[in-house]
Parts: sequence; structure tokens; C-alpha cells
Amino acid sequence: MTLATLRQSGVPAQGRPEAVALVRRKPHVCFVAPYAWPVLSRDPNIQVVGGAEVQQCILARLFAANGYRVSMISFDYGQPSPALVDGVTVYKSFRERAGIPVFRFLHPRLTTMWRVLREVDADVYYQRSSAMWTGVIAEFCRRYGKRAIYAGASDRDFDIGQEQIVLFRDRWLYRRGLARVDRIIAQNPYQLESCRRNHKRDAVLIPSCYELPKDAKPGNGDRVLWVGTIHGYKRPEIFLELAERLPERRFVMIGGPSIGGERLKPGYYEAIRDRAARLPNLEFTGFLPLAEVEPWFDRARLLVNTSVYEGMPNVFLQAWARGVPTVATVDVGAPVNTVFAQAPQGAAKVEALLSNTALWTQASSDSLAYFERNHSSAEVLARYARLLDELVP
Repeated sequence: MTLATLRQSGVPAQGRPEAVALVRRKPHVCFVAPYAWPVLSRDPNIQVVGGAEVQQCILARLFAANGYRVSMISFDYGQPSPALVDGVTVYKSFRERAGIPVFRFLHPRLTTMWRVLREVDADVYYQRSSAMWTGVIAEFCRRYGKRAIYAGASDRDFDIGQEQIVLFRDRWLYRRGLARVDRIIAQNPYQLESCRRNHKRDAVLIPSCYELPKDAKPGNGDRVLWVGTIHGYKRPEIFLELAERLPERRFVMIGGPSIGGERLKPGYYEAIRDRAARLPNLEFTGFLPLAEVEPWFDRARLLVNTSVYEGMPNVFLQAWARGVPTVATVDVGAPVNTVFAQAPQGAAKVEALLSNTALWTQASSDSLAYFERNHSSAEVLARYARLLDELVP
């Protein structure tokens, strides 16, 4: 029954079940997240745990739990397709390295992705982190009357020339996509400003979100924790220097090698791992699946981040949700984050928080309160709901 037929029937709107169903229907959202399957499926055998992927999986589960029809497009990791995980229907595209170099840009990459985008037939397509797919999705949505959302994942995503994209062709597609998507989402005020300055577009500020696992048991931990990919821009060597400067404190480093980082800087991961092994007060775990990383936050006293740049690291949210303060070389715009520039200064700030109970207690309380005000799932869901209502009335 169409709306026109319902109007002609003479039945009051509030008495028409079909009309109510039509009015209340929430849009079908598809997350185009090539590397997300290992995170969403919790497969411990695939060593991929990127920040953008973690955030998209959090959002996908959140949307599905709140009545949205949710799909996801991922690389082919050998999983069935479609596959249903936590209310999210996952379609596989192609294996990451399938095809003949140069020619594989067209097939299987473009041909397969385009086919799967059509197969999913969502109302809104959501893609996060700078990549050629931004341009592809924007074009697809223009042609088929869909809506496209791009979400920034790093502070460099909107800085022209600083995007983490190697090929000129892919950078061109990404920038073209930014100009054509229906909405752009920024994580923090810096991204808002750089998007407006460099791309002449206004973004919507929606912070990242996080929910504590049901089995989380944060307590009075004593570890100084570092979690991330062992990549040059993450600067794990600074964390190792903190451990060297504070031999009486217990440090834990969690992270596997970066594929891109290993290609550009061979032996980097092994050098960090071997240096860590020589420190008696530091435990180096290597790569861990997300589910195995979570309990380490329950045992943490502080989280340290040593990156050159970030957006809003998921590890900050994992820490703040437990009342674990952060000490970092990046300023993410959060007043509860203690910032340092060099290792000696960082060691002093870490020691001050560890040795002063009153100072740590206040920082812990402030971190938890800040998280609940800005990064709770309820707050972020409300912002996305308003955005989706605008895009798909």
C-alpha cells in the first residue's frame, strides 16, 4: 500500500499501521571497510586491528542494536558471503592482492567493489580513512541516488599532501570523493578546521565512541601501557626510553608489525622487539587480537601514546572509559590528556601521576567524566541519528 493510497482511504494517519511503519523505517547503512572482517569476526588468526576498523565495527554493532539495517563490505579473507555477525550482514569483495599489478586496479578491484555496492543496495554508504574508495563510493552514490558519508580517521586526512595514500591516482580519487560525498564527519576541531581550509567544505563533528566489554574488570592496575601498530609515525622507541628512565615501574607494549612500515623501513619491528626484550621492566606481547588487548586496559594505571599525529585514538577511549589517564605526545583536544614533547618530560609526567595518589585519582575521575560526556555510545548514536535523518528523510 502506497502513501497516496493510504491518504485516499480516509483512515487517520495515526491509525494506519503501514504509514507508521513507513514513517519509522530507519535507513539501511553500509560500512565500506575493507580491513574490518578480522575485527568484526574476532578472528585471532588474522593480524589486522586498525583504529578505523575498530571504530567502524563499534558503530556497525551500535546501529544494528538500535534498529538500523546494517551491512558491511570487507576484503575476501575466506569468509562466507554474506555472513551475519552481531546483526551486521557482511559481504566480501576481493582478496587484497588478487589480480595482476596495474591491471588489478580495474579488475578485480573496481569491478568487484562496484558489483558488491549494487548488491548491498543500501540507503547510505559510510567509509572511513583516506583512500581511493572515497571517490568510488561518491561516484556510485551519485549514479544510483544513494547517500555517501566520509569520516576522517586521522588529523592528516584533510591536510593536502599529508594523506596516507601512496599513489597519485588514489590521492586524486580521494580528493575528488571528498568534494562529492554528501556529508563529511570530523573527529575533532582540528579536522573541522583543516577540512574547511583545505577542501572548502564544512564537516560535522561527531566524536568516536566506545563501550566497555561486558566482562571488563578495571581495577587498581599498576602497568604503564602502550598499544598500537609498530610503525615509524607511532614512535614506539620513545616508550622504550620511558621504560629505561623509570626502571622501578612496570611497562607493557602491545603491537604487531605494520605492513606498510615494514616495506618502507625493513627491520623496524624486529629492532623495537629486540630492544624491548632487553628491558627487565617491560613486557612486549607483539600482536594481540582486540579481545585479548581489552584485559590489559583493566590492568593499566596509565596509557602512553607516542605518535606524531592521530585523530582520536580508540586506545584513549578504552583507557578513559575505565578511568585510566593518558599521557601523550599528541594533543587531541581533550583537556584530560597530559601532553609531553620529549622523553625526559614524558618520564617526569608519568612518574608524577604514578607517585602522587591524589593527582592520579583526580586525573582518573576527570578522564571518566570526559568520556561519558563526549564519547558514550548514547551521545554518539544521537548525533548519527540526526545526521541520517537529514540524509534519508
